[in-house]
Amino acid sequence: MPSAKWTLHTQLEKDTIDIGDLPLCKVLVIKDAHYPWLLLVPRREGAVEIIDLGEVEQAQLMTEITRASRALKEVTKCDKLNVAALGNLVPQLHVHVIARRTTDAAWPRPVWGVMPPLAHDAEEVQNFINALRRKIWLG
Repeated sequence: MPSAKWTLHTQLEKDTIDIGDLPLCKVLVIKDAHYPWLLLVPRREGAVEIIDLGEVEQAQLMTEITRASRALKEVTKCDKLNVAALGNLVPQLHVHVIARRTTDAAWPRPVWGVMPPLAHDAEEVQNFINALRRKIWLG
């Protein structure tokens, strides 16, 4: 059950497209066409670190990361997945799941700060979201 007072951090709201909710996490797509990139944000007020979640919620988070990762890998046929919970700029707990290709602009480095975000083509991102929603069981 989500926290009643929980809200999505304003920076995450600005940088993402909401594609649905899993039992614990809100699932978002980052607005950057350079990389197929998801965020999972546990709907728990005040959670900054994974250890701020109870053990059952930590296990649920891992289940949801796994589900999103498998879906992203299937949809994108990527070479590698990057999964990380950094939170250096946005303190709200969120987990990045990024599909990487050996041909992407940042390879093999992390994606942050390599290229300015590239706007998605509206039809392409909608097709991507629809495929992900089916694979992640969001509808």
